[in-house]
Amino acid sequence: MKRLLVIGIGAGDPDHLTLQAVKAIAATDVFFIVDKGEVKHELVQLRLDLIAEHGRGPYRIAEARDPDRDRDTPAYTAAVDDWRSRRSLACETLIRDELGADETGAFLVWGDPGVYDSTLAIVEEILQRGEVSFEHEVIPGISSVAALTARHRVGLTQVGQPVHLTTGRRLAAWGATADDVVVMLDAHCSFDGLDDFHIYWGAYLGTPDEILVSGPVAEVAGRIRSLRAEARARKGWIMDTYLLRRMR
Repeated sequence: MKRLLVIGIGAGDPDHLTLQAVKAIAATDVFFIVDKGEVKHELVQLRLDLIAEHGRGPYRIAEARDPDRDRDTPAYTAAVDDWRSRRSLACETLIRDELGADETGAFLVWGDPGVYDSTLAIVEEILQRGEVSFEHEVIPGISSVAALTARHRVGLTQVGQPVHLTTGRRLAAWGATADDVVVMLDAHCSFDGLDDFHIYWGAYLGTPDEILVSGPVAEVAGRIRSLRAEARARKGWIMDTYLLRRMR
């Protein structure tokens, strides 16, 4: 039986790798990499660096190109579903053609596979199609949320209070529906105007390009918007996360 590992590798710092992840990488025969293109090549390079440091040869690297996604359509959910299905077909081809019957393959997943990532859904879609069979295991990693709160030295939760995890798109549509709100990948800085909140914001967490800003939204929103735009223009991409906490 083929065996597949979905390994969380942390938010960007090579030291985020857990001992469990190190052992999983060492046990892998084939590493699958889905390349997002030249703009995000450094995301691939981090994976290659981790493999070179912790992999035990002989191992192989099998690559596929990530399908393009329509980011301009108003039908956001349909566009994501279409992209995910095409991506699952690319991953299925890798597993079918590159992984031997008694071998272990692995996808190295940014952050934690269970937090705001499509890999587990893609694996389930592949298994449901039934064209290729394999056992699979998930190795958790340090998420960008965990990295964010650690870097700002603040707790994610407060006593007796819920935490709402959402997206920038949802925040823009519905506003802050809890006293503590975690927002991931907000391209439009939807926190603008939420002046009764304190914000803990971070981009490129764990990497040499890390940017951190905190303060009342009314005071730091403009700075975050400017820093975000400059960083995205410089690198061609940005990954950011923030915690909103209602001021009392």
